[in-house]
Amino acid sequence: MSDSAIAALNSLLRGTSIDDHEEALKLANSAIKAAKGNPADLTTAQHTRVVALVKLDRFDDALRAIAEGGAALDKTCVMEKAYALYKTGELEAAEQLLETTGINTRSMKHLAAQVAYRAEKFDKAAELYQEMAENVEDAMYGEENDLRINILATYSQLEMQGKGWAVSEEHKKLSRDELEVFETAYNAACGSIAQGDFAKAAFLFKRARDLCEASEDLSEEDKKAELVPIIVQQAYVATKLGNLEEAARFHEEVVLSDISDASTKAIAQSNALILKSESNPYMAQRLADTLPVVTGNDRLFEEQATIFRRNKYIIELQAQKFAGVKSKTAKILSKEAEPTISSSKCDLGALNAAAASELQTGKTALRRILPLLEIRPTDVGLLLTVIQLYIQLQNPAQALNLLEAFFKRLEAATASENNADVRFAPGLVALAVALYRQQGRHSAVRSELAKAASHWQSKQKAASSGDSLLREAGIELLRSTHPSDLSTAGEAFTHLVAAQPDDRTATAGLIASFATSDFAKVQPYLGALSPVEKLTAGVDVSALLDAGVAALPVVSHQQQQGKKRAREDDGETTGEQQKQQQQAAKKQRRKRKLPKNYDPAKQPDPERWLPLRDRSSYRPKGRKGKKRAQEATQGGYVKGDEETLELAGGAGSLKVEKANPAGSGGGGGGGGGAKKKKKGKK
Repeated sequence: MSDSAIAALNSLLRGTSIDDHEEALKLANSAIKAAKGNPADLTTAQHTRVVALVKLDRFDDALRAIAEGGAALDKTCVMEKAYALYKTGELEAAEQLLETTGINTRSMKHLAAQVAYRAEKFDKAAELYQEMAENVEDAMYGEENDLRINILATYSQLEMQGKGWAVSEEHKKLSRDELEVFETAYNAACGSIAQGDFAKAAFLFKRARDLCEASEDLSEEDKKAELVPIIVQQAYVATKLGNLEEAARFHEEVVLSDISDASTKAIAQSNALILKSESNPYMAQRLADTLPVVTGNDRLFEEQATIFRRNKYIIELQAQKFAGVKSKTAKILSKEAEPTISSSKCDLGALNAAAASELQTGKTALRRILPLLEIRPTDVGLLLTVIQLYIQLQNPAQALNLLEAFFKRLEAATASENNADVRFAPGLVALAVALYRQQGRHSAVRSELAKAASHWQSKQKAASSGDSLLREAGIELLRSTHPSDLSTAGEAFTHLVAAQPDDRTATAGLIASFATSDFAKVQPYLGALSPVEKLTAGVDVSALLDAGVAALPVVSHQQQQGKKRAREDDGETTGEQQKQQQQAAKKQRRKRKLPKNYDPAKQPDPERWLPLRDRSSYRPKGRKGKKRAQEATQGGYVKGDEETLELAGGAGSLKVEKANPAGSGGGGGGGGGAKKKKKGKK
């Protein structure tokens, strides 16, 4: 019986193809039982069982079978084990297994590229796919089309990650043949979404849908499955373009129960919920909680998961769940202390600030958010939120101080590539340049751009995220007449030309930078620019010279700050306005009124400014009035009963006020001899 089971399995394996994987699994299990004493037959039977389990999508069972087979089977089933790990979502283990074994075959490269793609290492996946596309000697029939589809998908994901610089302009162009396949048209449309070109994306999705529906190679069931993601994307693009009725019509075409892919189903449900525009935030939160949580190998990409999480927190903020959002976001942010410009982390910083301020703005929000910046000084999202609030309060100087302090902290921290990349991130440098320009600090602008350009030039990569910054920095530094600025601009343009030789802007900048200092560097690139004769072919130089040079009138600062001119209807003052201006000119200053008995020849009284009582001519009424007036001076001596005391030794006498007799006063403070009347008993 043992020989018959092994013979049946060998007969099956000798076939050109195996379609019944259940039968293969059954025969393999029987052969394993029969080949206990024969290691070679046992290994073959175990390998067959693993392959059958993988074909039946029983990946967990396949991994258990490999573990039961021991080290010998582990070496034989490297591809099957790596693929099973990939399908169960254990991407790190699959990647480590492939790197340990060695990616030396074309099939291993395909699997390694798929693992890298699912692990969101799209630059590595693009490198592997591009390597296989260039080496077509050992390619299988029809593999070229699949490679192009996967390459376009990888490029679209790089655009989503903000790494469009990693894709050359040549590879971004679509050929006519690629627009004849619905998969490539779909991936190109996804790339257009990443670039923000939704009109182009709508056209490409419609093209992909038409091609899919007209395909003769797909069955009706396959067409139905392939059309679902296309229609979901069409609904999303229509929503972004503001065509809400069209988006609702697309959503009605999608039957959620027919969607097999968990991530696509979750995205369709989320987009349909947003399209409803639920005005009640509490009801919107309840509906959002019904969205499925996708795990495993079908989980969402980080960019998609970030959008889901952001939408959820925004709905909770609208429902006044401030404490919950604040604690959740703070917990996630506390796990990563290193500064980052990742959109997912920056969004969390802004949402945490919104929860802490309870959706307040202005100074109230600043009072609540600034203490958080002291706790998390490297949180870029929180920093940008505070800067935005200061700008809204018309206080850009304080915003710039915060940004400069953040830059200094990064520069003073332990030298690391990540800190330096965040310090000279194009977005943060552009913000600093904008604030410097607002304050008229042009030298600071050139200094900041020069430092950023120097950093990104030091990168060993042929292209990097700083290429756009290098281009703008070079253009700005070209405006300077300082030799060091021109030299820095030249180095920036040299780096750009080396990375992208077809970039005519970089070539022109290189020539302009070294034209007056190092003509030898310029000479090889002169042929890449359009000749001057071609550019001025349609220009009449004589007519321009005869017409002269047009110049705008120079307005002085005093004229700008002068009085506002009157409004003019047709560029001329009306007759009524002219009459009013003439009457205003004729008006004279009113003459001051003079006293009735004023005599210009008479000298005015010099004591006229003194009070009447203090004038020398003052005479009080009555015979003794003057004397009484002197005695009635406020704060002066008040005359009372006096007595004369003789001084000892004949030194004279002194008048003093006579003391009151004891007990004669009616005040509260009596002398020691005063007697008080006691109350008698009644």
